[in-house]
Amino acid sequence: MVWNTMILFLLLTLLQGAVSLGDLTGEHQHHNWHHPHYRSPLEPSVTSHVARQQKALDYDLATSTTTVTLGEEDKYEWFRKAKATSRAYEVPEPTSVVDEPLIASRASVITVTEPSGIVQILPGSSEPQTGSVQTTLETDGHVTTQPILTSPISTPTSLIPTPSQTVSMPTAAPTIDMGSPDIFSDPIGTDSPPASISRRRDHPAPRLGIENSTAPLQTNKFYSNFFLGSQQQPTYLIPYSVAWAKGKGASGSWGLAISHINASQRVFGPTVSNTGAAQYYINPVGTHSMVLSAKELGSSTVLNSDQLTGSSVRISLRPGPGMPPAIQFPLVQGSAFVSGIYSGAHPLIQTGVYFKTVTRSIKEPKPGITKYKFSMEDGTTWLLYAHHIKGDPLDLHVANNGLAEGKAPFYGVVQVAKDPGGGEVLFDQACGVYATGVELSGRIKDTTAAYSFKFSRAGMSNATLAMYALPHHQSSFDSATQAKVTPLELDTPTKGRAAIVLGDVWTMIEPNIPVDLGFVPWLPKVGSLSTVSDSAKAFIHNIARQELSQNMNKQSDQDSMYFSGKALAKFASIVLAANDILDDKPLAAAGLGQLKLAFSRFAKNEQKYPLLYESAWGGVVSSAAYVTGNAGADFGNSYYNDHHFHYGYFIYTAAVIGHLDPAWIEVNKPFVNTLVRDVSNPSAKDKLFPVWRCFDWYHGHSWAHGLFESLDGKDQESSSEDSMHAYAIKMWGTVSQDQNMAARGSLMLAVQARSFRDYYLYHSSNKVQPPEFIGNKVAGILFENKVDHTTFFGGNIEYIQGIHMLPLLPHTPYIRAQDFVAEEWNAFFDQGRADDVVGGWKGILFGNLATIDPKGAYAFFSSEDFDPSWLDGGASLTWYLTYAAVLGGL
Repeated sequence: MVWNTMILFLLLTLLQGAVSLGDLTGEHQHHNWHHPHYRSPLEPSVTSHVARQQKALDYDLATSTTTVTLGEEDKYEWFRKAKATSRAYEVPEPTSVVDEPLIASRASVITVTEPSGIVQILPGSSEPQTGSVQTTLETDGHVTTQPILTSPISTPTSLIPTPSQTVSMPTAAPTIDMGSPDIFSDPIGTDSPPASISRRRDHPAPRLGIENSTAPLQTNKFYSNFFLGSQQQPTYLIPYSVAWAKGKGASGSWGLAISHINASQRVFGPTVSNTGAAQYYINPVGTHSMVLSAKELGSSTVLNSDQLTGSSVRISLRPGPGMPPAIQFPLVQGSAFVSGIYSGAHPLIQTGVYFKTVTRSIKEPKPGITKYKFSMEDGTTWLLYAHHIKGDPLDLHVANNGLAEGKAPFYGVVQVAKDPGGGEVLFDQACGVYATGVELSGRIKDTTAAYSFKFSRAGMSNATLAMYALPHHQSSFDSATQAKVTPLELDTPTKGRAAIVLGDVWTMIEPNIPVDLGFVPWLPKVGSLSTVSDSAKAFIHNIARQELSQNMNKQSDQDSMYFSGKALAKFASIVLAANDILDDKPLAAAGLGQLKLAFSRFAKNEQKYPLLYESAWGGVVSSAAYVTGNAGADFGNSYYNDHHFHYGYFIYTAAVIGHLDPAWIEVNKPFVNTLVRDVSNPSAKDKLFPVWRCFDWYHGHSWAHGLFESLDGKDQESSSEDSMHAYAIKMWGTVSQDQNMAARGSLMLAVQARSFRDYYLYHSSNKVQPPEFIGNKVAGILFENKVDHTTFFGGNIEYIQGIHMLPLLPHTPYIRAQDFVAEEWNAFFDQGRADDVVGGWKGILFGNLATIDPKGAYAFFSSEDFDPSWLDGGASLTWYLTYAAVLGGL
């Protein structure tokens, strides 16, 4: 003890001159900054209010390092006394963004050797940066127009003439086999779009930093921020987020910043009085918990991306244009590590949260792998593994609370993971290998589907790959995959807790896919229903004839693919009802003729803003933005917003026409298949369209947000239109005899039904979403980083709930289960509250009611005082009545 006392006296004497970056003993409280007017993503970064690290001290201090070996029981008492006697330096409040790496600033570092490793202990810092939140709705790239047609529909002056001769038309969709062993293996087609669709090579959205790619490019995937706008908004890798620090923000680094937010850090909006639910919840951004960088990176750094797939991307940080990468990052959704590949650069490990201690493990977890543990000032622990393939192992020297430097060039992989507690053994087991991509496969037998993720990998061949699975994955794993799920979990921004799964392959099972779902009303466990009484049939028939006498050509002649598609789908449902349920084939034939004529305008590409195929990104878009210069024209279609909504209505209409007139299919298949290929191309063998532009098989639903930079990542507003597009694909595949397409549509519906229960449509039993939020019953707008119970076009409750109801189609009860619909109705619309709603949203609400109270819905739509203004211009009274009558046995 005398010897230890002498050492402590010497150490404390040395510490009298140590510079601290903040109060060593104060508690650190997390602050989430609310900015009601956060900057536009394209404004200069210097005006942003993102949390940022304090400026580097103006001292060029030599690193002061003192080494001592202590027993375990002496160590913490020594450190407590050392902290208590060190002098704090008062740092001024931050005034601007750091524009250079914080390499010049040095701080005293105490090195302690303990049995498990070498610990570098930092003097305490000022309060760790915990990020900021944008509480206002980010509307860049979104149009605030209501998604319903509100223009008055003229009353027909005459009724549609019907053929006098007998018309023979099919009454049911054909039964087909469910395709090849792998329903994702074959492309829908590989030929060029129809000649009526012109081609051009340019697009108004530049492809910033994308290289080495001749294939069509992804537009709606999680990593789009890397090639849009400033290139520095976050990418939500799940459960981590990553962002190019670009010399700014909390760390001032030029590397890739890695963040993870615990559920306890979420910010909740104000509560709504009638439900007690929070209006929104959001996760802080800009935290910069760990940053992988290199000394070679500075103000000339450029970010490039390549190997863009549906589930992965590779990011390269180069010291300057045309120079070899200093670091490359293979980024795959669900990665347990963020991995950086160094090819001779000098690693810098930086942070905006501040290091408390940095420990180098004495024992290698695997041969050739060096391990470091970073204890942070915010109480979190991060693990770093460095696998060198040549040259020296990674030797980090801590310069200050925000920087650890590698003194020699490094060749190999540096991996970073957050340890939620008790995870070191697992991460030790899984280090040295990382995912580089995902191969999707699937098969269907009877009413059971299985789909698999096979992760491509690099690194050590004998290491076990670790990936994070979301709740909807875990609930559908087969027994073999379930056995690989570990107890180690991290919070995700909006999708509950993700668990680590060990292994290269996941297989998910959907046991009740809706193979028998057709064109007529349908209920789970019951099947298709098409019977109505003679009295109901007569009543609905008169309305159907009135509605089919409207001017289809005029109503569908819009300057918007979205509104045009809705109008066509409206008339398709009327024709379908007349033929398959009302048994009036002459009326159906007359309506079908008009519907074909209206559809032909689009098949010939003669609408107000014709479609074009652009090869810059690779897809079919509206020419509206090219003509008007307005990126938001037609809800941003030209920039790949909402394609699955827009084209889904056309695909559904085509399926109905093909169902009633199979001869029509062959002539129109090239046009319709082009739309399907644009939104849901299953195969990379199709070189004209990216694979799965909209649907995200990791998240289990689509993203509607296209080529617009976004702080909170991709988003989608309407879950019901997402499922509509899957249903439309199923039905078009059925009538066009594309078995694999029909099978994919059925599987997509099953995956959506499962994922929506967790992330979009909240039954009271929901355990995934925060309890403070599930009283809203629906998400509103689901972003990657937040959920906001609102819409882009207004905050009326009928808008927010109704956007997840439209359109009403046979698949609706499969997605919107009866118990959920009942809870939502009772929460917001019962006891006459729905009667107070005006306009087309009123019809949407009562159409939804038919799922649980078809007789009540029928009474509403058949009442003598029914006002046609209660119909969305994309919905028909005929279909609402038919749907309710069939389900109600009327």
